[in-house]
Amino acid sequence: MPIETRLRAVGGTVSHAAIDLGAEAVAVPVRKGPQAPATELAESLPFTLDELLTLHDAKGEPGEIVSAQVRVGDKVRELLLYGVGEAEPADLRKAGAALARRGRGRDALVAVVPRGDLAAFTEGALLASYTFKIGAPPGEKKKAVGTVAVLPEEGPDAAAPAIERGTVAARATALARDLANTPSREKDPSWLAGEAERIAAESGLAVRVRGEKELVEEGFGGLVAVGGGSSRPPRLIELSYDPRDAGASGEPERHVVLVGKGITFDSGGLSLKPNDNMKSMKTDMAGGATVIAVMAALRDLGVRARVTGLIAAAENMPSGSAMRPGDVIAHYGGTTSEVLNTDAEGRLVLADALAYARADLDPDVIVDVATLTGAAKVALGLRYGALFSNDDDLAAALTRAGTAAGEPVWRLPLVEDYREAIDSDVADINNTGRGGYGAGSITAALFLREFVGDRPWAHLDIAGPGRSTSDDAEITRGATGFGARLLLGWLAP
Repeated sequence: MPIETRLRAVGGTVSHAAIDLGAEAVAVPVRKGPQAPATELAESLPFTLDELLTLHDAKGEPGEIVSAQVRVGDKVRELLLYGVGEAEPADLRKAGAALARRGRGRDALVAVVPRGDLAAFTEGALLASYTFKIGAPPGEKKKAVGTVAVLPEEGPDAAAPAIERGTVAARATALARDLANTPSREKDPSWLAGEAERIAAESGLAVRVRGEKELVEEGFGGLVAVGGGSSRPPRLIELSYDPRDAGASGEPERHVVLVGKGITFDSGGLSLKPNDNMKSMKTDMAGGATVIAVMAALRDLGVRARVTGLIAAAENMPSGSAMRPGDVIAHYGGTTSEVLNTDAEGRLVLADALAYARADLDPDVIVDVATLTGAAKVALGLRYGALFSNDDDLAAALTRAGTAAGEPVWRLPLVEDYREAIDSDVADINNTGRGGYGAGSITAALFLREFVGDRPWAHLDIAGPGRSTSDDAEITRGATGFGARLLLGWLAP
């Protein structure tokens, strides 16, 4: 569902902006310390801002808000003193989110924003306003704030590009959330392909969708096997962006292939999950959603690279035609894998897409994104993604982009001593790793590495941060869209 909140830069004073917009609330920043702001609004109060901050034991921490009533024009409005810490990007992102949440139910809010990363503030405010609801719309008190009018220290004209960039990133993240939050009763591989085609038409992308017949004929054995247990067959979605089609001159800087896991529902197949573990499995295509969302934003950000997005979409269900433990799959290009657990299906579909990218697309770099292993969540929790790579420079660039975007990743090793864990007696490799090794996220990454050859490659396991059970700053309950801002920051630094 699109973010309904709008953020725009305005000039003048806080008072004039509030009167012109009819804003019910005005906000001024408080730096860590706290440092009380200088504002004309203080003249209308019977106490100083320092006294107000002391009364509430405020410290100016990001996300902290202290309120009072103040007369602006002919109305009493709410004054919000909001903490911005040191005004670093992470601070402003959290501060913007806190203001947007506090503004719920209001038509307009005016906020002075300190000099800093206004794009990060924009992302926080817009993403905290995101909602996904099927049925009745939220009540008046819960609806997102309509307009956040920003008074940036650098002036409205200078601030416009940063606000636009933050808006593009937030909308991409919201699109990824929408796709992942859609219930699987509606969202099957065909539906996801249809959404990709619609988005491609809106975003100036070329698109090709391979159906079941083509997947069989061309040798995409992993997708065919994983989708074989469902009455709703698999798809391979291919989106293509060329900056020359968007008006750029000269050759593209490089060719990047993004690969996303698109398991539209994961029951575990014949290795059936317990019921509680299935409840969030409509979001098991979060990696694919991230790739679609990133592709949709490339033109708006003027990305100079040529980018291909591959989404390997299948539904993993148990039935008489489902793959079985002990089956051997021939992947695209001929590598075979033994299925020891049908609930380790994500790597099977990713293997096909990675092998196809390597063999047919001639990429300069490949990055895959997937809610792949519970082991990554155990290792890094719910806020960090796991990063694996065969290229140090690529790993460093993605780590920097994740930190800047507020989507941090931590690099884990591709331990060569663990490679024998995925050996098989009857195939080239097995899909879960033999007992005695542990390290489930590492062995999964080693499995994927078999399909990229010597191409620079990175694997983002977002099983932890791809979903959230609660609202926190710009994160909302459900699918988080993790990875969209990271990848956009890497592609368009």
